[in-house]
Amino acid sequence: MFRTGPRNLITDVAGLRVGNAADARLKSGVTALLCDEPAVAGVQVLGGAPGTRETDLLEPQNSIEAIHAVVLSGGSAFGLDAASGVQAALRERNIGVEVGGFRVPIVPAAILFDLRNGGDKDWGRYPPYRDLGYEAAQAAGIDFPLGTIGAGAGALSAGLKGGLGSASTVLDNGVTIGALAAVNPTGSVTIARSRYFWAAPFEIGDEFGGHGYPSPMPADARRILLKFRDKKIEPGGNTTIAVIATDAVLTKAAAKRLAISAHDGFVRAIWPTHTPADGDLVFALATGKSGIELAPNDAIDLYAAAGATMARAISRGVFAATPAEGDLFPVWSSR
Repeated sequence: MFRTGPRNLITDVAGLRVGNAADARLKSGVTALLCDEPAVAGVQVLGGAPGTRETDLLEPQNSIEAIHAVVLSGGSAFGLDAASGVQAALRERNIGVEVGGFRVPIVPAAILFDLRNGGDKDWGRYPPYRDLGYEAAQAAGIDFPLGTIGAGAGALSAGLKGGLGSASTVLDNGVTIGALAAVNPTGSVTIARSRYFWAAPFEIGDEFGGHGYPSPMPADARRILLKFRDKKIEPGGNTTIAVIATDAVLTKAAAKRLAISAHDGFVRAIWPTHTPADGDLVFALATGKSGIELAPNDAIDLYAAAGATMARAISRGVFAATPAEGDLFPVWSSR
């Protein structure tokens, strides 16, 4: 039987900390996930319009085995600057891979599109994301809020504000798995225009309302709802970006498989997802802090839990969103 970790956050995975920074006027922000020690990592991109940094090195055939941080940012391609701010914060702490007498922090990153959300994007010559990244890294800890914060500060879904979500699961063998998601999809996380989440079967307790599925199912449940349906759908104008992490001992190839499995959570929580207009991506991290190497059956449990935990994190991000002046869409709690 699955249960949550003590915080029901990705930081229930030992060795991880999360920090957030946001600008309310901008309606955008940055989330930095820092590893206390380098973590084995992988990545899987299934959306048609990704924006990324340092993802090629995460492929199993490439030489870098472990990384020091992951960055999720708003700002579209401008937000890739956030990783430089996190990298600067790590360099000040002498954290990084030693190369030729230099320390180089390895900080993969992904961005979502939140430029068209009612915020003031007139930032002048240089975008603010490098500074927001540095601020997020400095704020990193084991407790952090959800909803309209960090990379989820300006996120939108179909008909509702998006947000930053997280969840954790403890397996029967003691392994912990956690998810972190900045939820900004072109699709919907709720069934039609109802309060009911697509991910309801995976909810633990009432972590996103405890409503279950509607009965009967609404007649328009199969209707495809899209963000800005009345406007031109633009490639890259959306995106859910996420991290799945575990304290199990994994190889780099197994971390890649973990990232693939976590995309099942997108399918369970968002409809439609992985579209040409989304840059959907999952980073995977394995800290190895539990010391547990998985038997084949236990590995299947881990990969199943990855999808379920991710679906919960996505729903919690929308569930926790809060209203702000100038919002284009309402928040879930207003339904």
